[in-house]
Amino acid sequence: MTQKLTASVALITGASSGIGAATALALAAEGAAVALLARRAERLDTLAEQISAAGGTALAIPTDVTDERQARAAVQQTFETWGCVDILVNNAGVMYNSPIDGADTNEWRRMVDLNIMGVLYMTHATLPIMKQQQRGHIVNVSSVAGRLAFANAAVYNATKWGVVGFSEALRQESFGHGIRTTIIEPGLTETELFDHITHTATREAFLKRVQAMQSLRGEDIANAILYAVTQPAHVNVNEILIRPTGQDR
Repeated sequence: MTQKLTASVALITGASSGIGAATALALAAEGAAVALLARRAERLDTLAEQISAAGGTALAIPTDVTDERQARAAVQQTFETWGCVDILVNNAGVMYNSPIDGADTNEWRRMVDLNIMGVLYMTHATLPIMKQQQRGHIVNVSSVAGRLAFANAAVYNATKWGVVGFSEALRQESFGHGIRTTIIEPGLTETELFDHITHTATREAFLKRVQAMQSLRGEDIANAILYAVTQPAHVNVNEILIRPTGQDR
């Protein structure tokens, strides 16, 4: 069977676990060479070895995407290695949910830095390459929290709504260069995001919701991303909202 992404190059942030790792495996299985970005080098190396063992091609690039210089260097290394960047998946993110009153504002800054500025830095570094190629696909992973507001998630909401607004403006600016954009909005998904929550009552409430239903897996979101990036060039899947069947909001 012909692979759908043969000769394509994909760059994935937050690739050390969860949705990012699952997406790397899915795109590599379809023939894409994948650049793996995250801060945890050992996990990236393990994933790259797994992809190589399955016959794929992967490059581990330990990167903190909140550092603009590191983000730009990772994009440049990917381009210098393979000569193009066809797909950018902005997946890296954190979720420090808590009530606004009494919140740790350092956690707010971390969410803004990673969930928004990381997306902006990676896009800013990649866009000129895609314009020169006159092709490309930028996938930004937002959340159902980028559509609906939730108590005790106000700043996470703000970052994910920001990703949605940025993505649509990006689409309008870049469509004339053959560049597609897709927003992926997962509902409750089994990832490490819940481990980030330091506010005990909020974390316990989230875990209770997760345990009450069959949550999505990273592979489910990876399949949605794969669907979007394997459409014909004239088809731009702008937005995919995906929830577990048992999730109410």
